[in-house]
Amino acid sequence: MIENRSWGSKAFDVFNLIFLIILTLLCLLPLWYTLMVALSEKEAVQAGLVSVFPIGFNLFSFDAILSDSGFFRAFWVSVQRVVLGAAFTMLVLSLAAYPLSRTSKQFPGRNLLMWAFVFCLLFNGGLIPWYITMRNYDLMDSIWGLVLSGGIPIFNMILIMNFIKNLPEELEEAAKIDGAGPWRVLFQILLPLLKPVLATVLLFTMVGHWNEFFQGMVLSTQAENYPLQTYIQQLVVTTSLDNLANLSLEDLDRASKLNNESLNAAKIFVAMIPVMLIYPFLQRYFVKGITLGSVKG
Repeated sequence: MIENRSWGSKAFDVFNLIFLIILTLLCLLPLWYTLMVALSEKEAVQAGLVSVFPIGFNLFSFDAILSDSGFFRAFWVSVQRVVLGAAFTMLVLSLAAYPLSRTSKQFPGRNLLMWAFVFCLLFNGGLIPWYITMRNYDLMDSIWGLVLSGGIPIFNMILIMNFIKNLPEELEEAAKIDGAGPWRVLFQILLPLLKPVLATVLLFTMVGHWNEFFQGMVLSTQAENYPLQTYIQQLVVTTSLDNLANLSLEDLDRASKLNNESLNAAKIFVAMIPVMLIYPFLQRYFVKGITLGSVKG
Protein backbone atom coordinates (compact mmCIF):
# COMPACT_ATOMS: atom_id res chain seq x y z
CA MET A 1 0.00 0.00 0.00
CA ILE A 2 1.38 3.40 -1.04
CA GLU A 3 0.99 6.02 1.68
CA ASN A 4 3.18 8.86 0.40
CA ARG A 5 2.06 9.88 -3.06
CA SER A 6 4.05 12.15 -5.31
CA TRP A 7 2.84 15.50 -6.58
CA GLY A 8 2.64 14.10 -10.10
CA SER A 9 0.43 11.23 -8.99
CA LYS A 10 -1.97 13.60 -7.22
CA ALA A 11 -2.02 15.94 -10.23
CA PHE A 12 -2.85 13.02 -12.50
CA ASP A 13 -5.76 11.99 -10.27
CA VAL A 14 -7.15 15.54 -10.35
CA PHE A 15 -6.76 15.76 -14.12
CA ASN A 16 -8.34 12.34 -14.57
CA LEU A 17 -11.30 13.30 -12.36
CA ILE A 18 -11.89 16.55 -14.26
CA PHE A 19 -11.60 14.77 -17.60
CA LEU A 20 -14.12 12.08 -16.60
CA ILE A 21 -16.56 14.71 -15.28
CA ILE A 22 -16.37 16.62 -18.57
CA LEU A 23 -16.81 13.39 -20.53
CA THR A 24 -19.84 12.48 -18.43
CA LEU A 25 -21.41 15.89 -19.00
CA LEU A 26 -20.82 15.57 -22.74
CA CYS A 27 -22.62 12.21 -22.71
CA LEU A 28 -25.54 13.67 -20.76
CA LEU A 29 -25.78 16.83 -22.89
CA PRO A 30 -27.83 15.28 -25.74
CA LEU A 31 -30.33 13.86 -23.25
CA TRP A 32 -30.58 17.19 -21.44
CA TYR A 33 -30.98 19.12 -24.71
CA THR A 34 -33.73 16.76 -25.82
CA LEU A 35 -35.63 17.40 -22.60
CA MET A 36 -35.18 21.18 -22.95
CA VAL A 37 -36.57 21.09 -26.49
CA ALA A 38 -39.58 19.10 -25.31
CA LEU A 39 -40.25 21.66 -22.55
CA SER A 40 -39.83 24.80 -24.67
CA GLU A 41 -42.29 26.89 -26.65
CA LYS A 42 -42.95 26.13 -30.28
CA GLU A 43 -41.56 29.46 -31.52
CA ALA A 44 -38.30 29.09 -29.56
CA VAL A 45 -37.76 25.57 -30.89
CA GLN A 46 -38.42 26.62 -34.47
CA ALA A 47 -36.03 29.55 -34.12
CA GLY A 48 -33.30 27.32 -32.70
CA LEU A 49 -33.00 29.37 -29.49
CA VAL A 50 -33.14 26.45 -27.05
CA SER A 51 -29.81 25.48 -25.53
CA VAL A 52 -29.17 24.71 -21.86
CA PHE A 53 -32.49 25.87 -20.39
CA PRO A 54 -36.07 25.73 -21.72
CA ILE A 55 -37.60 28.85 -23.20
CA GLY A 56 -41.24 29.37 -22.24
CA PHE A 57 -41.59 26.30 -20.02
CA ASN A 58 -44.58 24.12 -20.93
CA LEU A 59 -45.66 20.50 -20.95
CA PHE A 60 -47.71 20.58 -24.14
CA SER A 61 -45.53 17.98 -25.89
CA PHE A 62 -45.81 15.49 -23.04
CA ASP A 63 -49.52 16.22 -22.69
CA ALA A 64 -50.05 15.48 -26.38
CA ILE A 65 -48.53 12.03 -25.83
CA LEU A 66 -49.91 11.16 -22.39
CA SER A 67 -53.43 12.60 -22.60
CA ASP A 68 -54.65 9.92 -25.01
CA SER A 69 -55.67 6.55 -23.58
CA GLY A 70 -54.11 5.00 -26.65
CA PHE A 71 -50.70 5.82 -25.21
CA PHE A 72 -51.21 3.53 -22.23
CA ARG A 73 -52.64 0.78 -24.44
CA ALA A 74 -49.58 1.01 -26.70
CA PHE A 75 -47.33 1.11 -23.63
CA TRP A 76 -48.83 -2.16 -22.41
CA VAL A 77 -48.32 -3.77 -25.84
CA SER A 78 -44.64 -2.75 -25.73
CA VAL A 79 -44.25 -4.11 -22.19
CA GLN A 80 -45.66 -7.47 -23.31
CA ARG A 81 -43.41 -7.43 -26.34
CA VAL A 82 -40.29 -6.69 -24.30
CA VAL A 83 -41.01 -9.30 -21.61
CA LEU A 84 -42.03 -12.10 -23.97
CA GLY A 85 -39.46 -11.20 -26.62
CA ALA A 86 -36.58 -11.01 -24.15
CA ALA A 87 -37.54 -14.33 -22.52
CA PHE A 88 -37.91 -16.09 -25.87
CA THR A 89 -34.68 -14.67 -27.29
CA MET A 90 -32.55 -15.44 -24.24
CA LEU A 91 -33.86 -19.01 -24.04
CA VAL A 92 -33.28 -19.72 -27.73
CA LEU A 93 -29.86 -18.06 -27.78
CA SER A 94 -28.69 -20.04 -24.75
CA LEU A 95 -29.93 -23.34 -26.17
CA ALA A 96 -28.28 -22.61 -29.53
CA ALA A 97 -24.99 -21.13 -28.31
CA TYR A 98 -24.06 -24.01 -26.00
CA PRO A 99 -23.98 -26.87 -28.56
CA LEU A 100 -22.46 -24.61 -31.22
CA SER A 101 -19.63 -23.78 -28.84
CA ARG A 102 -18.58 -27.44 -28.85
CA THR A 103 -16.25 -28.93 -31.46
CA SER A 104 -17.54 -30.83 -34.47
CA LYS A 105 -16.30 -34.01 -32.81
CA GLN A 106 -18.37 -33.35 -29.70
CA PHE A 107 -21.40 -32.18 -31.70
CA PRO A 108 -21.64 -33.74 -35.19
CA GLY A 109 -23.28 -31.37 -37.64
CA ARG A 110 -22.03 -28.34 -35.80
CA ASN A 111 -20.22 -26.89 -38.83
CA LEU A 112 -23.27 -27.27 -41.08
CA LEU A 113 -25.54 -25.54 -38.58
CA MET A 114 -23.00 -22.79 -37.98
CA TRP A 115 -22.72 -22.20 -41.72
CA ALA A 116 -26.51 -21.90 -41.96
CA PHE A 117 -26.64 -19.37 -39.11
CA VAL A 118 -23.84 -17.26 -40.60
CA PHE A 119 -25.55 -17.36 -44.00
CA CYS A 120 -28.77 -16.06 -42.42
CA LEU A 121 -26.74 -13.36 -40.65
CA LEU A 122 -25.27 -12.10 -43.92
CA PHE A 123 -28.27 -12.59 -46.23
CA ASN A 124 -32.02 -12.36 -45.86
CA GLY A 125 -34.99 -12.77 -48.13
CA GLY A 126 -36.07 -9.15 -48.00
CA LEU A 127 -39.06 -7.27 -46.70
CA ILE A 128 -41.76 -8.74 -48.95
CA PRO A 129 -40.93 -12.43 -48.31
CA TRP A 130 -40.71 -11.63 -44.59
CA TYR A 131 -44.17 -10.02 -44.68
CA ILE A 132 -45.68 -12.90 -46.66
CA THR A 133 -44.22 -15.40 -44.19
CA MET A 134 -45.62 -13.54 -41.19
CA ARG A 135 -49.05 -13.30 -42.85
CA ASN A 136 -49.12 -16.98 -43.84
CA TYR A 137 -48.33 -17.98 -40.26
CA ASP A 138 -51.27 -15.84 -39.08
CA LEU A 139 -49.05 -13.51 -37.06
CA MET A 140 -50.70 -10.27 -38.17
CA ASP A 141 -52.23 -8.20 -35.35
CA SER A 142 -50.68 -10.58 -32.82
CA ILE A 143 -48.23 -9.94 -30.03
CA TRP A 144 -46.42 -13.11 -31.11
CA GLY A 145 -45.72 -11.59 -34.49
CA LEU A 146 -43.81 -8.79 -32.76
CA VAL A 147 -42.08 -11.28 -30.44
CA LEU A 148 -41.04 -13.91 -32.98
CA SER A 149 -40.10 -11.57 -35.81
CA GLY A 150 -36.34 -11.20 -35.53
CA GLY A 151 -36.39 -13.05 -32.22
CA ILE A 152 -33.12 -14.88 -32.92
CA PRO A 153 -30.32 -12.29 -33.38
CA ILE A 154 -27.48 -14.38 -34.83
CA PHE A 155 -24.78 -11.89 -33.88
CA ASN A 156 -25.77 -12.08 -30.20
CA MET A 157 -25.77 -15.87 -30.41
CA ILE A 158 -22.18 -15.75 -31.69
CA LEU A 159 -21.24 -13.49 -28.77
CA ILE A 160 -22.60 -15.99 -26.25
CA MET A 161 -21.04 -18.90 -28.14
CA ASN A 162 -17.57 -17.32 -28.08
CA PHE A 163 -18.03 -16.44 -24.41
CA ILE A 164 -18.71 -20.10 -23.60
CA LYS A 165 -15.62 -21.12 -25.56
CA ASN A 166 -13.47 -18.90 -23.35
CA LEU A 167 -14.66 -20.59 -20.16
CA PRO A 168 -12.27 -23.17 -18.67
CA GLU A 169 -13.00 -26.65 -20.00
CA GLU A 170 -12.19 -28.06 -16.57
CA LEU A 171 -15.52 -26.77 -15.27
CA GLU A 172 -17.55 -28.89 -17.68
CA GLU A 173 -15.23 -31.88 -17.31
CA ALA A 174 -15.56 -31.79 -13.52
CA ALA A 175 -19.33 -31.60 -13.78
CA LYS A 176 -19.47 -34.57 -16.15
CA ILE A 177 -17.24 -36.60 -13.84
CA ASP A 178 -19.75 -35.93 -11.07
CA GLY A 179 -22.52 -37.28 -13.32
CA ALA A 180 -23.99 -34.05 -14.73
CA GLY A 181 -25.62 -34.26 -18.14
CA PRO A 182 -25.66 -31.51 -20.80
CA TRP A 183 -28.83 -29.90 -19.43
CA ARG A 184 -27.41 -29.63 -15.92
CA VAL A 185 -24.08 -28.39 -17.27
CA LEU A 186 -25.86 -25.65 -19.20
CA PHE A 187 -28.31 -24.46 -16.58
CA GLN A 188 -26.34 -25.04 -13.36
CA ILE A 189 -22.71 -24.62 -14.41
CA LEU A 190 -22.51 -22.38 -17.48
CA LEU A 191 -25.43 -19.98 -17.19
CA PRO A 192 -24.34 -18.59 -13.78
CA LEU A 193 -20.93 -17.84 -15.32
CA LEU A 194 -22.54 -16.24 -18.37
CA LYS A 195 -24.22 -13.45 -16.43
CA PRO A 196 -22.05 -10.65 -17.93
CA VAL A 197 -22.70 -11.57 -21.56
CA LEU A 198 -26.31 -12.57 -20.90
CA ALA A 199 -26.96 -9.23 -19.18
CA THR A 200 -25.44 -7.38 -22.12
CA VAL A 201 -27.42 -9.35 -24.71
CA LEU A 202 -30.58 -9.00 -22.59
CA LEU A 203 -30.16 -5.23 -22.52
CA PHE A 204 -29.59 -5.12 -26.29
CA THR A 205 -32.67 -7.29 -26.83
CA MET A 206 -34.93 -5.26 -24.57
CA VAL A 207 -33.80 -1.96 -26.07
CA GLY A 208 -34.28 -3.37 -29.57
CA HIS A 209 -37.83 -4.53 -28.85
CA TRP A 210 -38.68 -1.30 -27.05
CA ASN A 211 -37.40 1.09 -29.74
CA GLU A 212 -38.55 -0.84 -32.82
CA PHE A 213 -41.54 0.70 -34.60
CA PHE A 214 -41.47 -0.49 -38.22
CA GLN A 215 -42.55 -4.07 -37.54
CA GLY A 216 -45.47 -2.82 -35.48
CA MET A 217 -46.49 -0.56 -38.34
CA VAL A 218 -46.35 -3.41 -40.88
CA LEU A 219 -47.76 -6.26 -38.79
CA SER A 220 -50.52 -4.28 -37.06
CA THR A 221 -53.55 -3.28 -39.11
CA GLN A 222 -55.45 -1.91 -36.10
CA ALA A 223 -54.33 0.99 -33.93
CA GLU A 224 -55.05 -0.86 -30.68
CA ASN A 225 -52.32 -3.37 -31.58
CA TYR A 226 -49.61 -0.75 -32.05
CA PRO A 227 -46.54 -0.92 -29.77
CA LEU A 228 -45.47 2.32 -28.14
CA GLN A 229 -42.96 3.47 -30.75
CA THR A 230 -45.38 2.84 -33.61
CA TYR A 231 -48.12 4.68 -31.73
CA ILE A 232 -45.88 7.71 -31.15
CA GLN A 233 -44.76 7.69 -34.78
CA GLN A 234 -48.39 7.74 -35.88
CA LEU A 235 -49.14 10.46 -33.34
CA VAL A 236 -46.44 12.68 -34.84
CA VAL A 237 -47.88 12.12 -38.31
CA THR A 238 -51.47 12.87 -37.29
CA THR A 239 -50.49 16.10 -35.54
CA SER A 240 -48.67 17.31 -38.64
CA LEU A 241 -49.85 20.65 -40.06
CA ASP A 242 -50.88 18.78 -43.21
CA ASN A 243 -53.59 16.88 -41.30
CA LEU A 244 -55.37 19.61 -39.36
CA ALA A 245 -58.61 19.56 -41.34
CA ASN A 246 -60.30 16.90 -39.22
CA LEU A 247 -59.19 18.17 -35.80
CA SER A 248 -61.51 19.67 -33.19
CA LEU A 249 -61.08 23.21 -31.85
CA GLU A 250 -59.36 21.86 -28.76
CA ASP A 251 -56.98 19.78 -30.88
CA LEU A 252 -56.31 22.77 -33.12
CA ASP A 253 -55.43 24.91 -30.10
CA ARG A 254 -53.06 22.22 -28.83
CA ALA A 255 -51.54 21.70 -32.27
CA SER A 256 -50.87 25.43 -32.58
CA LYS A 257 -48.57 25.18 -29.56
CA LEU A 258 -46.69 22.15 -30.87
CA ASN A 259 -44.32 21.27 -33.64
CA ASN A 260 -42.84 17.99 -34.79
CA GLU A 261 -39.43 18.76 -33.30
CA SER A 262 -40.75 19.20 -29.77
CA LEU A 263 -42.97 16.14 -30.14
CA ASN A 264 -40.03 14.09 -31.36
CA ALA A 265 -37.97 15.29 -28.41
CA ALA A 266 -40.73 14.28 -25.98
CA LYS A 267 -41.05 10.95 -27.78
CA ILE A 268 -37.32 10.23 -27.44
CA PHE A 269 -37.24 11.21 -23.79
CA VAL A 270 -40.30 9.16 -22.84
CA ALA A 271 -38.98 6.16 -24.75
CA MET A 272 -35.66 6.28 -22.90
CA ILE A 273 -37.13 6.30 -19.38
CA PRO A 274 -37.84 2.52 -19.11
CA VAL A 275 -34.39 1.67 -20.47
CA MET A 276 -32.72 4.06 -18.03
CA LEU A 277 -34.62 2.43 -15.17
CA ILE A 278 -33.55 -1.07 -16.20
CA TYR A 279 -29.91 -0.33 -17.02
CA PRO A 280 -28.65 0.11 -13.41
CA PHE A 281 -29.78 -3.42 -12.55
CA LEU A 282 -27.81 -4.92 -15.46
CA GLN A 283 -24.76 -2.64 -15.49
CA ARG A 284 -23.02 -4.35 -12.58
CA TYR A 285 -22.64 -7.53 -14.63
CA PHE A 286 -20.73 -5.75 -17.40
CA VAL A 287 -17.58 -5.43 -15.29
CA LYS A 288 -17.95 -8.45 -13.04
CA GLY A 289 -15.34 -11.20 -13.25
CA ILE A 290 -16.61 -14.48 -14.65
CA THR A 291 -14.12 -17.17 -13.75
CA LEU A 292 -12.14 -15.66 -10.89
CA GLY A 293 -11.46 -18.47 -8.49
CA SER A 294 -13.37 -21.03 -10.55
CA VAL A 295 -10.33 -23.14 -11.40
CA LYS A 296 -7.38 -23.57 -9.09
CA GLY A 297 -3.93 -23.40 -10.58
